[in-house]
Amino acid sequence: MVAQEVIAVDSTGVARENPLLEVASAPKQSDSILPFKRFKAEGVSAVIGGYVVLDSDIDKSYLEFKQNGVSVEEITRCELLGKLMEDKLYLHQAKQDSIMISDAEINPQVDQLVQYMVGQLGSEEKVVAYYRKDNLLQLKNDLLKAKREIELAKRMQAKVVEVVEVTPEEISVFFNSIPQDERPVFSAEVEVAQIVVEPKFSKQALQGVIDRLNELREDIVEGGSSFATKAVLYSKDGAASRGGLLPSMRRGDPYSKIFKDVAFSLLEGEVSEPFESEFGFHILKVDKIRGQEIDVRHIILFPELTNDAIDQAKDRIEKIRTSIINDSISFGRAARLYSDDSNTSNNGGQLVNPTNQDTRFDLTKMDPTLSAQVYNLAKNEVSKIFVDQDRTGKKTYKFLTVTNKYEEHPADFVKDYEKIKSLALRQKQIKTIELWQEQKIKDTYINVNKDYRDCVFASDWVKK
Repeated sequence: MVAQEVIAVDSTGVARENPLLEVASAPKQSDSILPFKRFKAEGVSAVIGGYVVLDSDIDKSYLEFKQNGVSVEEITRCELLGKLMEDKLYLHQAKQDSIMISDAEINPQVDQLVQYMVGQLGSEEKVVAYYRKDNLLQLKNDLLKAKREIELAKRMQAKVVEVVEVTPEEISVFFNSIPQDERPVFSAEVEVAQIVVEPKFSKQALQGVIDRLNELREDIVEGGSSFATKAVLYSKDGAASRGGLLPSMRRGDPYSKIFKDVAFSLLEGEVSEPFESEFGFHILKVDKIRGQEIDVRHIILFPELTNDAIDQAKDRIEKIRTSIINDSISFGRAARLYSDDSNTSNNGGQLVNPTNQDTRFDLTKMDPTLSAQVYNLAKNEVSKIFVDQDRTGKKTYKFLTVTNKYEEHPADFVKDYEKIKSLALRQKQIKTIELWQEQKIKDTYINVNKDYRDCVFASDWVKK
């Protein structure tokens, strides 16, 4: 055997001029046999409990950043490895804590992602080819695994900080610890109210959709037809492609109350009578009951709107707007009396920011459509009438007003107490996570490839 010096490239991409590999010359009596070469298998960068981080995982992270338009010029492999190890630590601990996520919870996200990619590339075949998979099922399985790991890591992190709270004293100490010239500057904000008018369905249209659902139910219950097949053919929402299957449901999940009440009143395999929720008209079937969790399929239909109903809604909202402009009624009172938006009418039409449950909206971060509708409005000015259209194609009419404006300003402890509280809470949560990581790293089997042991990590991954 003749040793041959080769330049090997380690998993950090650094060339090393050491004779690391041996190439064996073929035996003389068998010149037809190709020389045997010992290649390093795909590099394992680190092992965290029962999970591994591969060199290719780091490469994929770089690729994902580039695809999302993020500059990777100053991001090192050490930094990416640190982030990937952190994710694996969450996954490892989630497994120890028996945090589970069912396929039914993740499948809708995967289906939505695949549909988006098909829309971008043009066909399922092109999507499969782009991701270099053998078929769509293989791609979906890979996406399912990736989505599950992301969600598990999120839930584990949420569990770590779920009991963290800040006291008024901690908030005060946090704020006063920030030098005055370094205190955050809060962007301009607005408070917005709206009045919404929805076209009303005729009694005939409402009865028609109930009759149709009764027909479908009879075919299923009496005729033995498949609920899933009927859902694929007739249901009017995204779950139709999955035979009407929804993510596994628990009583505390954010479904419509009436929907949950009907679902949890049924036996396994039972099909409900038609019922109405704020989203439409349904029948549903319970596929499986697992303790406090159920698998549900549904079929949803929507009644048709007549042109007369649409014209009546337009006329109604124009009259309401004119009355406000003429000072015949205040915006808040008109919202309470006439707005069809049950979420805001009782509060005088006041919108609530979904990100923080506050009434203030940061003009630089609010929904672009809403921002465009109110950006140039003066305080108490009434907007023109806008038309909104939901995923079912149903149109609603609305107009808005700005009830308050807050200019950009340095943080003020009294005026911005809730924002300062959020910052103080976030800082405490970060410290809690750091302490949790420190302890779990000590308690968990971790092995970092020697190529990365000189990295300067934020956490003590190499347990020096």
